[in-house]
Amino acid sequence: MVGTQLNWDQYATAWARLHGGFDPRVAAPVVRAWLRFAYHVGYVLGRLRVSPTAVTVAGVLLCFCVPLLVGRPGDGPFLGALFVLLAAVADSVDGAVAVATGRTTRLGYVYDSVADRLGEVAWLLAFWLVGAPGGLVVAGGALSWLHEYVRARAVAAGMREIGAVTVGERPTRVSVALAGLLVAGLAGLIEPDLAAGTITMATAVWVLLAGFGLGQLLSSIRRALLDAD
Repeated sequence: MVGTQLNWDQYATAWARLHGGFDPRVAAPVVRAWLRFAYHVGYVLGRLRVSPTAVTVAGVLLCFCVPLLVGRPGDGPFLGALFVLLAAVADSVDGAVAVATGRTTRLGYVYDSVADRLGEVAWLLAFWLVGAPGGLVVAGGALSWLHEYVRARAVAAGMREIGAVTVGERPTRVSVALAGLLVAGLAGLIEPDLAAGTITMATAVWVLLAGFGLGQLLSSIRRALLDAD
């Protein structure tokens, strides 16, 4: 019922229904701990009557701060990494608020997906501002967008599961953005010119994982849809 707070087990069951049956209670320890953290924060925000949409908007604004901050001399990449982390927390918590309070909606799901893509564009823009080649940045964004688009089209075509948890999923992009900016910041402290080379390597890792993940997803979708036929 809308407005009723769910306990962890009820939340995990509801969350699994919305994520292709993937049960967070049996996830890897790090994933389980992250999702449980998001649940507790979402539970508190739900009690404070903060809406999921407000958290989603806050997450997008945090993402937009990343390219604005990375150009600051000295601590720019570190501040960018901090805002990536805060945005990632908001991205998990908005869904947690919705599930924990029974306020999940189809429109909210669309808003969340759009917010994720806008956030990734902002992070990749920050990579370019730090020194990554534009072509590599565009390739990373295109492959990540294609990953999500292909899964959405497969679901529309009748695939009932999530297809596969690939190496190119959203948490991977968050990790690469966070680690890439942190390492670029450290490299820049040693020698300013090293920051560009470091962020280029991070962007290349993004592209490689996104491409491999897309291949994994396509293979899984092919099997699922052939079985359905």
